[in-house]
Amino acid sequence: MEKRVTFRGWLLPLLLIAPQVVISLVFFFYPAGQAIWQSLFIPDPFGLSSQYVGIGNFEYLFGDRFYLAAFGTTAVFSILVTLCSMIPALFLAVVADRLIKGSGVYRTLLIWPYAVAPAVAGVLWLFMFNTRVGVISWYLGTLGYDWNHVLNGGEAMGLVVVASAWGRISYNFLFFFAALQAVPRSVIEAAAIDGARFWRRFWTMVLPLLSPTTFFLLVVNIVYSFFETFGVIHTITAGGPQQSTTILVYKVFSDGFVGQDLGSSSAQSVVLLFVVGALTIIQFKFIEKRVHY
Repeated sequence: MEKRVTFRGWLLPLLLIAPQVVISLVFFFYPAGQAIWQSLFIPDPFGLSSQYVGIGNFEYLFGDRFYLAAFGTTAVFSILVTLCSMIPALFLAVVADRLIKGSGVYRTLLIWPYAVAPAVAGVLWLFMFNTRVGVISWYLGTLGYDWNHVLNGGEAMGLVVVASAWGRISYNFLFFFAALQAVPRSVIEAAAIDGARFWRRFWTMVLPLLSPTTFFLLVVNIVYSFFETFGVIHTITAGGPQQSTTILVYKVFSDGFVGQDLGSSSAQSVVLLFVVGALTIIQFKFIEKRVHY
């Protein structure tokens, strides 16, 4: 029989949830409220006064072709980062699950990149692909390919995608590996006795059992690509060349802190908040129906 913990009074449970409530109020609800409030005003460059404009900032945003282009860039970037981080992580987790000798060292080496901060990861990849002293760019030059992400928007996008996905592979690997360990061995052995080969067992039996973990990582990685990749983009391309790597969260920074347009920047953060919220609701509303728990 399951044993449940009950509280005799209301003071102890209130004290237990109070830290989380305070953190949510200070670091989420208060900044969100400030962003919504400031999006209704246009402050002067010195911050001494502001003029109420209502939804004028939002009207200006959706009439700005550069902001609309950032939507498309963000969509492409988030899809590529999610795919490039989840697919290799699943493959590496499958290899680690089958590995017998040296599995501990293998798992440790795969987990290390997760400890690297996004900004530091951006600097590492920037050094490797530096157009003058980068090792990989030099090797590509010996093969006849002139790598220059400073001028080529496609190369810049590819570089920030790889740098963003690199550190995320370790995170996804941990969850996929734990999910593979939870798959009943009796089911796999029964399929092997029936003559099913490894990849057939994986596609028809193991992968459907991984659907809850895959759905969870899908949501987490999309949110990651929207917000936590700022450090990578800022250190590698700073949104260039010609805003080809400017995603929504980076445009919030560039307009607010570089352009000193706090009204437009606040309006962008509000739009970004609603976009991520809508994507999360859509994922849980429609995609989760295909997940079998």
